[in-house]
Amino acid sequence: MWRELLPVGRVSGGGWWRHAWTGADAECRDWFRRQAAVRGLAYEVDRNGNQWAWLGGPGTGGAGDAVVTGSHLDSVPGGGAFDGPLGVVSAFAALDELHGRGARPLRPLAVANFADEEGARFGVACVGSRLATGQLDAERARGLRDADGVTLAEAMERAGHDPGALGPDPGRLARVGAFVELHIEQGRRLAAAPGDRPVGVASAIWPHGRWRFDFHGAADHAGTTALADRRDPMLTYATTVLAARKKARLAGALATFGRVAVEPNGVNAIASLVRGWLDSRAPDEETLAAVVAEIERAAAERGARDGVRVTVTRESFTSEVEFDHGLRDRLARLLGGAPALPTGAGHDAGVLSAAVPAAMLYVRNPTGVSHSPAEHAGEDDCAAGVRALADVLEDLACA
Repeated sequence: MWRELLPVGRVSGGGWWRHAWTGADAECRDWFRRQAAVRGLAYEVDRNGNQWAWLGGPGTGGAGDAVVTGSHLDSVPGGGAFDGPLGVVSAFAALDELHGRGARPLRPLAVANFADEEGARFGVACVGSRLATGQLDAERARGLRDADGVTLAEAMERAGHDPGALGPDPGRLARVGAFVELHIEQGRRLAAAPGDRPVGVASAIWPHGRWRFDFHGAADHAGTTALADRRDPMLTYATTVLAARKKARLAGALATFGRVAVEPNGVNAIASLVRGWLDSRAPDEETLAAVVAEIERAAAERGARDGVRVTVTRESFTSEVEFDHGLRDRLARLLGGAPALPTGAGHDAGVLSAAVPAAMLYVRNPTGVSHSPAEHAGEDDCAAGVRALADVLEDLACA
């Protein structure tokens, strides 16, 4: 499975580019469909473009008893091979492990691939799970645009999916009794933990969000306009980036401007508009709100000096997630006291936790690097993750 996926969306020297509803995404989705077919699983795509592969079928068993695992297959620009796909590959491998053990599920089991988890193309993360749980308005989702001006609705139509069907999916979620997502750890807590532990359990996800900062200046000639006469939004943007780093450091939070768009984007032109996207995360919502407010204040103050107007739009926000304590503790005990780890990274499991009992397993990442080709998990650790996930599925679905 790994060998089949690795070439999809790979750019020489630049990692993986598997943005939602692109050709690479279509290849990943076709791979998922083939994995379901090889195992005789019932395959379906829901109204929000999420893929499902069912063992036992969604209609068997009592309502609300299905055990679901999986993750996502899309990536950030130039991302790594493991973030997302490890959870999907491991889910299918865990079903194979259960089959090899002769385990007989008493409840339906499913593997899921959630659409557009990274939000790299349209700017909102976890689109498929947010739509399913009603945390993202369908009309807003259809109108999301990528850097080329293509709407999510247009992209889905080109990929053969009906965007008119987008929306909450309470009936499907009502079938789910537990969702467990396996993911490569995004950090080095497991690698640094005593006792050689390849697998951990998620405890919580920090609150996090994305904000678009628009810096409105005035276009002019870079070679003829005196410095004192300029209304250069790039200066305000640069100062805001530095302020974000300082405010986050002082508060024990995280703040990153990782994407920028400039108009007219000419080497010899003073920009008329700079757009910068802020990603910020903190241990609690009060701290997060304070950090973002401080960054906004710094941007406005510098903008007043530069003759630049600053507007800020919150594009997405996820509250702090405390994973279901009963399910989390059950998994930790089952896995021999696996370490419980908090994270600043958002996941579909965090979104789904608002609607169904959810938990996460982390596989050790010795580099601690994520969203980069340098992210890595050793083969033995990946195998340990599969066995741990199979143990969890056996406990939840077969006991």
